[in-house]
Amino acid sequence: MTDAQKRFCDEYLIDLNATRAYKVAYPNCKKDETARANSSRLLTNDNVQEYISVKQEEIEKRTEISQDKVIKELANIAFSNGTDFAQIVEREYEEKIYDNEGNCIGTKPKKYKFLELTATDNLTEEQKSAVAGIKQTTNGIEIKTNDKVKALELLGKHLGMFKDTNININTNYEEYLKRVEGDEY
Repeated sequence: MTDAQKRFCDEYLIDLNATRAYKVAYPNCKKDETARANSSRLLTNDNVQEYISVKQEEIEKRTEISQDKVIKELANIAFSNGTDFAQIVEREYEEKIYDNEGNCIGTKPKKYKFLELTATDNLTEEQKSAVAGIKQTTNGIEIKTNDKVKALELLGKHLGMFKDTNININTNYEEYLKRVEGDEY
């Protein structure tokens, strides 16, 4: 492996931005398009792949952060449920009944609903990991959770669920319909 290839790998491991890493390792390359193409080709090199794998394993061991740990944490956020933290509870109390003179003549059951928070001691570690913060506000207690949609997006990307598609918005609609309907033009 050349010194430039090693420098590329080390730079790539910082933020996994191959284009940026290539431009640092090969400073004569000024165009992003060239750097993108060359870095992509470089990432298929067996020596480069092996070096990056070894370094990533070292990073995992040193930081005790593994891909599985990150995926598990994202899953905790993605699949958290608001009812883990608060529930609408219905309670009953005895409402006093008064006569026209204001004398209490009895009671009747009355129902009301209120928001009951789950004590943090009762949350699992997985549930706690979905919480970004808890604070007292003038309106009560606010529970802020981590971004569920972002976590789902990252999990989906990891699983290869989303494919980027290029749509040409300049396509003539009539030509498109003819192709879809099978007509020649």
